[in-house]
Amino acid sequence: MVVVVRYVDKLGVVKESFIGIAHVKDTSSSTLKQAIVSLLANNQLSIKQVREFKRGSFSFLPRLVSQSQHTGQRTFTPSVISSDPRPSSILVNSVFSIDMSSSHLPATSESLDLASEAKSRPESITILYQVLDNPASSSEALRVKEQAITKLSELLREENRGEDLCGLLTTLRQFFSLIPKAKTAKIVRGIIDTVAKIPNSTDLQISLCRDMVEWTRSEKRTFLRQRIEARLAALLMDSKEYSEALTLLSGLVKEVRRLDDKLLLVDIDLLESKLHFSLRNLPKAKAALTAARTAANAIYVPPAQQGTIDLQSGILHAEEKDYKTAYSYFFEAFEAFNALDDPRAVYSLKYMLLCKIMVNQADDVAGIISSKALKFLGPELDAMKAVADAYAKRSLKLFETALQDFKMQLDEDPIVHRHLSSLYDTLLEQNLCRLIEPFSKVEIAHIASLIELPVEHVEKKLSQMILDKKFAGTLDQGVGCLIIFEDPKTDAIFPATLETIQNMGKVVDSLFVRSAKIMA
Repeated sequence: MVVVVRYVDKLGVVKESFIGIAHVKDTSSSTLKQAIVSLLANNQLSIKQVREFKRGSFSFLPRLVSQSQHTGQRTFTPSVISSDPRPSSILVNSVFSIDMSSSHLPATSESLDLASEAKSRPESITILYQVLDNPASSSEALRVKEQAITKLSELLREENRGEDLCGLLTTLRQFFSLIPKAKTAKIVRGIIDTVAKIPNSTDLQISLCRDMVEWTRSEKRTFLRQRIEARLAALLMDSKEYSEALTLLSGLVKEVRRLDDKLLLVDIDLLESKLHFSLRNLPKAKAALTAARTAANAIYVPPAQQGTIDLQSGILHAEEKDYKTAYSYFFEAFEAFNALDDPRAVYSLKYMLLCKIMVNQADDVAGIISSKALKFLGPELDAMKAVADAYAKRSLKLFETALQDFKMQLDEDPIVHRHLSSLYDTLLEQNLCRLIEPFSKVEIAHIASLIELPVEHVEKKLSQMILDKKFAGTLDQGVGCLIIFEDPKTDAIFPATLETIQNMGKVVDSLFVRSAKIMA
């Protein structure tokens, strides 16, 4: 039920003022009377102020309920309008249902309650859109509209209506001119985060961020633009558009350093480190990470951000084969993410187990899982446990089985895949060296049967090991045999001769310097 007050001012002009919305269970006279009295009291009004209602009897209300022929709504309209030109001449209109086809609804908490009580999401979305269409700009109306935006964003996300969320940001640009810039930034970033929760919306997010960057540049909202550009660079990196992301970051980092925005600078430097790592440029990735750590030491960094820095540090140290230091960084990242219930905790734990395997401590994997990872049990940890078992047993067959069974967790993770490829090669070389050690000449097919791998695969690996001088030998492909030579004994005379020549060179250089001084 909507209550509207109509009165005649001192100039004789009829004016209307919206009072509020009240929910009524039925249209009996007692229910209507109670609802109207309560609503008037909430607005510091009373029945005594309603002219011509001094008798207090509302028994005539049901008789005045009529069916509207045009809108199909039941409305109550008192027929008594005072001719007294004073503001106290008031008329009350009560509407029992809201016309959903109207252009807008009042920006009040009752409208939000009406949207919450709607039977379906589309109906709630329609009501919230009508609240936002209200031109009211009072402080209370703006507060209600902010709440409506939050609820509308969530409903559109639940309906996977990403295009409508993008259109909502465009629609709200006039509203943004009425509220502080800080609130505008919060709403814009909130809607962009909401779009990110919709599956397969990367392209839509990129388009939305580019559109908002243009708008913020035209509106000279520098603070918001810088954060959206950083978000855009991250999305471009995820889409493997590395050159465009680097171009965007190179200009952004100079601008942020001039403004000395440390927190944003940490985000940008960390993103730049990830970008260079994706391009396999490790020196620049380490330099960017060092810059991020330097900026982070000067300010308070949220635990999630500190965990991200530790995770990136562990990845870079693992890339340099410093697995013990990488393990410590992964452990710090795991502790930070675990305290926040961040889903990245399981990946930190996964990389911890990888480091244990790479330093030949695969037996510790089961203990770590049982002590720290009971709530993270799943395919990610099962994959690492299978790899650890295969490595502990030195079984290439089990290793390949693990790679096939957990292809998504191992092959599709670029960090794990890179290190497991190196681990697989090392394990294969160790097994081959152990198998060929007793022989001076052996068939390649026999070695392949012992190691349970295809002949072509074994032959290719043996030729590579010979070229890398892992052992001395040759492949006789005519008969399919491997001939192993005895390790040639190094003659001590050659190193001694080289050392003598080097010493003579030093003596000659010293004599040349002395003669030059005498001649001078």
